[in-house]
Amino acid sequence: MPKDSGIGASSKRREDVRFLSGTGNYTDDINRPGQAYVHFLRSDVAHGRLGAVDTTAAAAMPGVVRIFTGADFEGVGSIPCGWQVTDRFGEPMQEPTHPVLAQGKVRHVGDPIAAVVAETYEQARDAAEAIEVEIEELPAVVDMKAALADGATKVHEDLTSNLCYDWGFIEDNRDSVDAAIKGAAHVTVLDLVNQRMVANPMEPRVAVGDYDRGTGDHTLYTTSQNPHVIRLLMGAFVLGIPEHKLRVVAPDVGGGFGTKIFHYAEEAFCTFAAKAVNRPVKWTSSRSEAFMSDAHGRDHVTRIELALDADNNFVAIRTDTLANMGAYLSTFAPSVPSYLHGTLMAGNYKTPNIYVNVRAVFTNTVPVDAYRGAGRPEATFQLERVIDKAARELGVDPIALRRQNFVTEFPYATPVAVEYDTGDYNATMDKLEQIADLAGFPERRKASEAKGKLRGLGVNCYIEACGLAPSNLAGQLGARAGLYESATVRVNATGGLVVMTGSHSHGQGHETAFPQVVAEMIGIPEDMIEIVHGDTAKVPMGMGTYGSRSLAVGGSAIVRATEKIINKAKKIAAHLLEAAEADIELKEGAFSVAGTDKSVAWGDVTLAAYVPHNYPLDDIEPGLEETAFYDPANFTYPAGAYGCEVEVDPETGKVTIERFSAADDFGNIVNPMIVSGQVHGGIGQGIGQALLEHCVYDEDGQLLSASYMDYAMPRADDVPFYAVDHSCATPCTHNPLGVKGCGEAGAIGSPPAVVNAVIDALQSGGKDVTHIDMPLSPARVWAALNG
Repeated sequence: MPKDSGIGASSKRREDVRFLSGTGNYTDDINRPGQAYVHFLRSDVAHGRLGAVDTTAAAAMPGVVRIFTGADFEGVGSIPCGWQVTDRFGEPMQEPTHPVLAQGKVRHVGDPIAAVVAETYEQARDAAEAIEVEIEELPAVVDMKAALADGATKVHEDLTSNLCYDWGFIEDNRDSVDAAIKGAAHVTVLDLVNQRMVANPMEPRVAVGDYDRGTGDHTLYTTSQNPHVIRLLMGAFVLGIPEHKLRVVAPDVGGGFGTKIFHYAEEAFCTFAAKAVNRPVKWTSSRSEAFMSDAHGRDHVTRIELALDADNNFVAIRTDTLANMGAYLSTFAPSVPSYLHGTLMAGNYKTPNIYVNVRAVFTNTVPVDAYRGAGRPEATFQLERVIDKAARELGVDPIALRRQNFVTEFPYATPVAVEYDTGDYNATMDKLEQIADLAGFPERRKASEAKGKLRGLGVNCYIEACGLAPSNLAGQLGARAGLYESATVRVNATGGLVVMTGSHSHGQGHETAFPQVVAEMIGIPEDMIEIVHGDTAKVPMGMGTYGSRSLAVGGSAIVRATEKIINKAKKIAAHLLEAAEADIELKEGAFSVAGTDKSVAWGDVTLAAYVPHNYPLDDIEPGLEETAFYDPANFTYPAGAYGCEVEVDPETGKVTIERFSAADDFGNIVNPMIVSGQVHGGIGQGIGQALLEHCVYDEDGQLLSASYMDYAMPRADDVPFYAVDHSCATPCTHNPLGVKGCGEAGAIGSPPAVVNAVIDALQSGGKDVTHIDMPLSPARVWAALNG
């Protein structure tokens, strides 16, 4: 029987009541008394030397409060990068400054030059259009290979070149990999592109700065996945505001997908300007602004080589990648193509020799950073595409080739520095074959061919590293912050709980899942538990939500804090029951003495905690509130097998996804319904990347796909109904919940499944097509079909 509450129950998301009824509290719903509005004048050229910025006419226009330029931010800190990569020669990466408003040069279309603060948004926009700017246009570098060529125009003249870093992982593996490839019986080589993406969350970014001149307190309301990190970066490194004088509030957040992790210039500007004009200042991004100011994702160009022995065992993998950083280093940008990508190049397979080289490159484009999956989708796409190509070259079944090379014994230390604690990749593949009805595929192919369509089947596996951790390892790898999580559990006298968590929801269902965990531990109804998050003035220091870390890290901190609560409550119950603490048991919301019928209810114990009339104060302090910080011992390693069936119209090249199946191992499941929803959303984004989405610049650095007229987002009829399963669970061994994370899996596992399916369809039609770069638009597929 399915559970109706607690861990394992598909409890309905309590937050959806306000979301679906229009009563959510998003940042754009926040309006402070007397607030002004800001509009940014952004560069319309990709690269140029900034001359005079004449604001005279604009400043005289109706409603203008003040106009800011880069000169107003001299002496203000640079927007910081939160991760430093050391290259394969032992040198730190090149790290340019990133001003709040452009100083000296503009480096990408959308770089903010000036900001107009006015009584209304319309007045600010009109005045911004009246500002006269002199820009000496310079040659733009957009192509990464061209950016690294001798004599290329430098994005940052104070750097030695456009190379941010040349990273080798693991450098000691290089010689053994070279030797293994040289001596291999077969080597498959594949050149591929992981195209640039725009995250496009439903809610654009918003920032509201407020300043209290009486207390000297700053408040920033912002659309953020991690408000404490914003407070740290902006306060300490940009504006020099002590943390106790800076509050960052992230209320309901309408989607993030990684793009709301980072500290942006607009947040620093609104905080700075609110003090400068002595009134609240609000900025709301337009959708077109988002295309040229939100951090983009992916943008890798890779050559991967897979070497096999005479028995088709994998013996070596070698990759060479160019990774676009854009014009500046966003908060976690350096880590994505390096440690979040290179550490996953073993995939699900026992390959003894692996070497990954990544050259990160500056170009005159919008900065690139983490996008759902962040490095893991790039690694999976490379690996699963080259395996499929190798299977075709060898004339073997692609599933059998994968099964032959699966890791089967755990724990398993990979050649790229991580250790998988648990997994069962054969089990997820077995489940995929069942739920996808792979045995029935030949008949479905015949039916498609009878309609004049080509039908293809694509299968792939994935593994990801989630719950970024531990802090000491992350620090060695370049992280400039800890990667722990925090929780405070406060029990009221009447038995209800308030859980304050450093994790922040932007659609994951924290307000439902976290109470399920606490309710299970104590044995009380979930509706007695409230979740508080997203406000640095209310919750302890936390690292926010990204990398599928909410339950694995944030939930584990809640478990640890709740364990402290239970332990103290047992002391009080033992006193009330006149029993030894070791004999006290907590079951279904009541404390009892083992082996007796003596018990006391949860509410009676919590009341006694605040009415301590009859217990010894030298042994038990009044009150019932505990805090815990949890720093994981290892990453978690979700894994799975995905299958996709497509129909291709040979007349037009249009691809239709007919079936999609996902078998995932997420460890223990707290809320199956929420997990399925997360997988559905991730698959939708992965299908968007595989078939539709592409952020394109021309050679002059102009963004050609800067609106929904030119950037194709998936719609309902672009995706099928999914068959998803997460019953093949191997619990994580090193966190108290045994959970692994689920939020990014769908976006990681789906692109190679789709592409593999399309290649299979074309091959079935007699076309010797081995690869098409994403997105597989009708034009690209038609061109491949027609030579």
